[in-house]
Amino acid sequence: MSVNSDPSTQPSIIIGGGISGLSAAYYLAKRGLPSILIDNGKKLGGVIQTATVSDCLLEGGPDSFLAAKPEAMALITELGLAGEVIGSNDHQRATWILKKGRMIPLPEGLMMMVPTRIWPTVKSPLLSWATKIKMGLEFFRSPKPNAPDRSVGAFVEDHYGREAVEYLAEPLLSGVYGGDPYKLSVESVLPRFAEMESTYGSLTKGTLAGLAKAPKREGSTLFKTLKNGLGSLVDAIEKSIAPHCQTLREEAISVSIEGSEYLVQLKDQTLRTRHLIIATPAWATAKLLANLDPAISKLLSQIGYSSSITVGVIYDRKDVPQKFNSFGFLVPKSERRYLVACTFVDQKFNHRVPENRLLLRCFLGGAGNEAILSWDEGAIKQAVLDDIDSLLGLKAKPIAIEISRWPRSMAQYEVGHKKIIQELQDRLNAYPFLFLAGNGYLGIGIPDCIKSGKESADRFQN
Repeated sequence: MSVNSDPSTQPSIIIGGGISGLSAAYYLAKRGLPSILIDNGKKLGGVIQTATVSDCLLEGGPDSFLAAKPEAMALITELGLAGEVIGSNDHQRATWILKKGRMIPLPEGLMMMVPTRIWPTVKSPLLSWATKIKMGLEFFRSPKPNAPDRSVGAFVEDHYGREAVEYLAEPLLSGVYGGDPYKLSVESVLPRFAEMESTYGSLTKGTLAGLAKAPKREGSTLFKTLKNGLGSLVDAIEKSIAPHCQTLREEAISVSIEGSEYLVQLKDQTLRTRHLIIATPAWATAKLLANLDPAISKLLSQIGYSSSITVGVIYDRKDVPQKFNSFGFLVPKSERRYLVACTFVDQKFNHRVPENRLLLRCFLGGAGNEAILSWDEGAIKQAVLDDIDSLLGLKAKPIAIEISRWPRSMAQYEVGHKKIIQELQDRLNAYPFLFLAGNGYLGIGIPDCIKSGKESADRFQN
């Protein structure tokens, strides 16, 4: 069956109902343009899933977005949700790193792995004196323009030493990318640091220069989110686009081209459109485009993805005497058993947890640890509780445990990623009004995904 045969009345087609695809649908609807959104998930929103469990607001995927990137706030404001935005409790922001069985706070003034304050770094037991001396000498490095792309691990080791990779870069990036620092590209993952090296030589010098130039913003926070969870953003978009967007809860099987039209093959029908946005993970997009353009499909297949699990563990406060004055902790690979990271939600966003509850958001999986996704629920729960007991001395029985599995969900920008993206863009120039959106290309965060969806919508001229 073939539908939408009249090009003058064809809606745009969007494959993928995560935040990227939803944003594309929203910005098309804002211009009064119709669209069809195709997604075979149980719920729209992709990894953004919010639930209320035992009186706690629990995010199955991301719990916030970086406030410094404007795209998320712009969309939230347009949807009338600005009054629902709340910030993280940055006045008590501290992060612990596990080292030799001890939870050690990251030194104050540390920005990623870059020290910006001398004495907190000097006094910290997290790093050896050899690393601290190397960090001090790093300030005197000369600019290094036109350096080739390197792994984040090689880059950080060059500047600050191996220990800085092991106890700073690796755990910090594992909490975001779930990736291997000796595979991730510094140009694509930490482009600002690559620019600092080119301009200043020293990352410390470049960071301090950036801080001196940055406008002072009273009351600003590093992370922002919505009072009722990020799922409320998905709900608001769905409601907003409803008059202009038809949602099909089906699987897109393949894409082909006929003249100036793209043909999207579903199980029982073929849809036609002049404007196609594919907002699925790069590996899924590769399958969709395999027949249309094998070269594009091959490039997309080179973009790796890691898998992860989020586990929400809820306790009755009367059973837990401990008070954790930290946003959470990170576990370096060398110290890791199961947990990669853990957030104390009442400390980061205390309004999400009533006073009679304690909520831990635990993270497992990531590069090299994907096998845990195949474990049954009982084994995952036991692994999490064993680590919580071992690392925090918390032996109480939880009142609820919620598991969210995210197979192949986080893009890995490995060395050479920038070249792949350029080649991909060059190949896509042969296909007018075919656009790719999502976390596989130019940014993994919620603002980045919103931006990619918006740009895909804005570039269509009806």
